[in-house]
Amino acid sequence: MNQQPRIVTLTEKKLIGMHITTSLVNNRTGELWRNFMQLRKQISNSVSADLFSLSVYDPEYFNAFNPAREFEKWALIEVTDFSSIPSGMETFPLPGGQYAVFVHKGSHEDARTFQYIFSTWLPQAPYVLDDRPHFELLGPNYKQGSPDSEEEIWVPITPKS
Repeated sequence: MNQQPRIVTLTEKKLIGMHITTSLVNNRTGELWRNFMQLRKQISNSVSADLFSLSVYDPEYFNAFNPAREFEKWALIEVTDFSSIPSGMETFPLPGGQYAVFVHKGSHEDARTFQYIFSTWLPQAPYVLDDRPHFELLGPNYKQGSPDSEEEIWVPITPKS
């Protein structure tokens, strides 16, 4: 794999959804998405059908990687504004900034794209991780669990100083 990402400057987005605290060892992402999808139709002002699987890590998370370390996991959809928030959901203003965007093809359980990003691409890139949310954009080609699935992995970056 030698995939070069698109470098994108994202403008702030308004998102609505739900979150849990989880880890890679005790992964509760499926539970989060089941709960979110049951209530998703209550969001009346969505911008598109694209879904955001977003992670908020503490600033030290990647310095000493530990798969048992907890982080916030969000299931979200972009909205036009925060005027209508369904019960059980929360707002999440996603800050703008620069992202490296990688296309992942295959099941979401296949970690090869993430391994490439963090062990090969990032150490060689003229960027470092920025302390902003990471997310996967689940668009029209996303098919949960399918080897034909496609999603975008958005990694927050800032130029090396």
